[in-house]
Amino acid sequence: MIIVTTPTGDIGRQLLQDLLAAAPGEDLRVIVRDPAKLPAAVRDRVDVVTGSHGDPEVVDKAFTGADAVFWIVPPNSQAPSLHSAFAGFTRAAADAFVAHGISHVVGVSALGRGTPVAGTAGLVTASLEMDDLIAQSGVAYRALANPSFMDNLLRQLPSIRDHGVFTDTVDADRQAPWAATADIAATAAGLLLDRSWTGVDSVPVLGASDLSANDLARIMSDVLGRPIRYERESLESLAARLTSFGLGDAFVGGMVDMMRAKDEGLDAGVRRTPENSTPTTFRQWCEQVLKPAVLA
Repeated sequence: MIIVTTPTGDIGRQLLQDLLAAAPGEDLRVIVRDPAKLPAAVRDRVDVVTGSHGDPEVVDKAFTGADAVFWIVPPNSQAPSLHSAFAGFTRAAADAFVAHGISHVVGVSALGRGTPVAGTAGLVTASLEMDDLIAQSGVAYRALANPSFMDNLLRQLPSIRDHGVFTDTVDADRQAPWAATADIAATAAGLLLDRSWTGVDSVPVLGASDLSANDLARIMSDVLGRPIRYERESLESLAARLTSFGLGDAFVGGMVDMMRAKDEGLDAGVRRTPENSTPTTFRQWCEQVLKPAVLA
């Protein structure tokens, strides 16, 4: 049996679809706060445990009889600290991995381990701490080491559609990997279905190529048939904007530190190879995801 957390999230939703399609005979169980958000066709094919996977009673129930777990920490913009948001949230599950004899865990994490800025990268530093906690439980663990998500650009859909502008805080010419969440889900599915691996390791998911913000603007302009330009936002402006949305100090500070680290090479610590490059190009993502969203 495979446990899927966040089955209605961007990655978990696609992972669940991949698992149902690739292995219809595999027993699947999901942990979800609101089962009504699951498509009816999915609810009929999986076992559902209702609640938060940060709750000891919920994971104790969910992990009973399970072999493998897909682990992702949901964002908590009001957490009192980044430690509590990541390692603190994961502690009950780490204990339950041991108690229930879970053999394999695949977690969503980030690039940056081993780089000079790994210890000062805010949200990423906290995610790496979470990875260490899971690894110490003794399970076979694979941390999906991800760069920025292409899909996060959808949060700027109104600005891209109405004003032809997207923003970030990195230098316009700094090239870095970008990954589609569909490729992250597919990588997770492969690891969960072929559980012949052992030990602890990171699995980089680097997308098809490194791209700068100017590259993104050029490709979006080509696909959308209209000029799209990049505007660099200062870290101070980012902090003020996030705070204005009511996000907590710990989360805002973690986001600012992460974005500063990205501009200092956080995502550049892994050499690209055919094995860690994933198939979806940014142009394909724009054609398949961004353009339909802009035209909707």
